[in-house]
Amino acid sequence: MQQLSGQDAMFVHTENMGIPQHIGILSIYDQSTAPEGLVRFKQILQLLENRSHLSPIFNRRLRKVPLSLDQPYWEDVEHADIETHVHHIALPKPGDWRQLCILASRIHARPLDMSKPLWEMYVIEGLDSVRELPKGCFAVMTKVHHAAMDGATGARFIPLLHDLSPDIAIAAEAPTKVVQKYNDGHMLSNALFNNLKKPGQFLNLIGSAIPTWRRIRRGKKEQDFSTLEDKQKTVFQGKISPYRVCDAVPFPFEDIRAIKNTVAGATINDAMLCIVSGGLRKYLTAKNALPEKTLVTGCPIDVRSNDEQSSGGNMVGFMTVSLHSNIEDPKERLTAIHAASMSSKAYADALGPRMAVDVTNVLPGGMLSLALRAASATGLTEAAVIFNTVVTNVPGPTQQLYFCGAKMVDGMNFGPLLPNVGLFQIVYSSVLNKVGTISISFTACRKMLPDPELYSACLVESYNELKAACLGANEEKSKTRAKQTAKSAH
Repeated sequence: MQQLSGQDAMFVHTENMGIPQHIGILSIYDQSTAPEGLVRFKQILQLLENRSHLSPIFNRRLRKVPLSLDQPYWEDVEHADIETHVHHIALPKPGDWRQLCILASRIHARPLDMSKPLWEMYVIEGLDSVRELPKGCFAVMTKVHHAAMDGATGARFIPLLHDLSPDIAIAAEAPTKVVQKYNDGHMLSNALFNNLKKPGQFLNLIGSAIPTWRRIRRGKKEQDFSTLEDKQKTVFQGKISPYRVCDAVPFPFEDIRAIKNTVAGATINDAMLCIVSGGLRKYLTAKNALPEKTLVTGCPIDVRSNDEQSSGGNMVGFMTVSLHSNIEDPKERLTAIHAASMSSKAYADALGPRMAVDVTNVLPGGMLSLALRAASATGLTEAAVIFNTVVTNVPGPTQQLYFCGAKMVDGMNFGPLLPNVGLFQIVYSSVLNKVGTISISFTACRKMLPDPELYSACLVESYNELKAACLGANEEKSKTRAKQTAKSAH
């Protein structure tokens, strides 16, 4: 048995507050490349059975410590029943993109069964009118709890279920393993030992905080960075409802590369943040809800060392980046966002990228759970604005992938909402059909963003304006691309 880290357990505690904390990916496949041009549900089950030993996600469940006196454990399951995790459904006709997003939103809104291994898969047929794809395509939507997987580990998890050609590889036979289980007495004795160590760990954290404070003070004095004060409340702040909406908007990767090259030092991520900023600016303006000051986003960063790259779970730090949504000119906004990103990176370096990981590891599990529940019950989670949205960059496949012989041709991603943050956005790059694309997938509270098609259109318009401002496209070309992108997005 393996005990969850403090950061992994945070997602379990947040789940207990009524906000599901799983992440997801929906991939669409053209089965014409599969043997006989058809993928049967039975074949999918067989592939999962054959490869389930390649990742612990499939074969372990959560085991809580009595009275929540310590962080939970992962307990191996001797015989995981794959079929209870995989569901087979279909869209009603005509089976278009909007219907798929509605179905995916409903699936994503449902919590996972916390008594079983924390994953589910949905095979979805009836996609005959989705984004002008070939007839007979199907989708696979996979949900995994965030306690078991973050974006970095997810990027390694997805290839385990895929091949680089239509030929289906057979995984080597699973090695024999000894299933280790703790009884309640063992876990309670471990909890006592772990909690006795907490004061010493806390003192060590305080000791490391002193040089951190000095680095931050020196950085402010030398104007290497500035902290973001007085964050504005928007329609995306408040109590999260149980309902979700989602969508994904694709962009040509080469266009984004050309855009970022017009600003010295700017990155692909800066350009995507600029599109998000413009989209939020347009959406909130349409709602008469755009704050005078800039919006702020949280950007998760992987803080694993080279020796920890193969580790599972979560090792995530956060940067807080100004989106400069108060700047109307797109290129000027891109320049400002690049400067803000550099400032945020300097601040994260001064703070120490692993600070968030270290803090959650020091807090006793029971105290952390109780504090989060109390904050939720009293409304404290909605009192302070940490950031207005989350934008995370998830690396996608750099090669064409196949699932049971079927070619991956499209997809979208889903993230968990956080207390007081009702909009989660994922920047996802991939190579499909030899074409490089980069997309913005978003998951939102339906109460806060009831019209996802409007926000998608705002993102498309923001992209077109940024491209015109940076690359000098004339108005007619911009309008044409807007129509084409909007058509492909819906």
